[in-house]
Amino acid sequence: MWLLAILSAVMIGMAKTGVNGLGTLVVPIMAFIFGGMPSSGLVLPMLIMADVFGVVYYHRSTHWKTVLGILPWAFAGILIGWLVGKNISPVQFKQLIGLLVILSLAVMIWMEFRKKKTTEIVPHKTSVAIPFGIMGGFSTMIGNAAGPIMSVYLLSKNLPKKEYIGTAAWFFFIINVSKLPLQIWGWHNITVKTLTFNLMLLPAIALGAYFGIKIVKLFPENIYRWFVLAATFVSAAVLLIP
Repeated sequence: MWLLAILSAVMIGMAKTGVNGLGTLVVPIMAFIFGGMPSSGLVLPMLIMADVFGVVYYHRSTHWKTVLGILPWAFAGILIGWLVGKNISPVQFKQLIGLLVILSLAVMIWMEFRKKKTTEIVPHKTSVAIPFGIMGGFSTMIGNAAGPIMSVYLLSKNLPKKEYIGTAAWFFFIINVSKLPLQIWGWHNITVKTLTFNLMLLPAIALGAYFGIKIVKLFPENIYRWFVLAATFVSAAVLLIP
């Protein structure tokens, strides 16, 4: 159990500093160890601790217009997820998210081959932020599975590598902190005992964040974009596994 938990903590740290896809892989690992609802309460504080590393390192590279444009709709999705979360099959929900992400990725890859028309195909308007925001908020509340969805949305913005990571870091930090009271007093799956467990994994999260920063520096801008596309596809495929 401890070995898998430490591995998950390292992967979360790497994911939050730019090595996309690893965060989604943690979801089934932790669910396998602790069960669906309990694992959600264990993973959330780990995500927040890792978010802090991402925010601190990439805070100067945040595209705030993108963050503020999608946050209200993400909050709406979180509220919906909190209200109906206990009545939804986590497996069926994650499979649905996986299918939606893969379909979105197909559009993104098509856009990559029609680069000049990208801004026409995915306009930077509220009409795009609404469905991605609601779907992202809902999926993060139900199963901490918003990573692939937000990757597709942020890729559509054509942000440079550092801005992509910094924007994602701030978005998820704000969103994950906002989920804390809902899970503490609503779902009752975060306790002093689980938080103590989280703190014991903090060194592993920090180590993962360090590795993530080092690895991302090795990627040129254009290669990193394709890496994110590939990692998002893999993480979405993982969500399809029953």
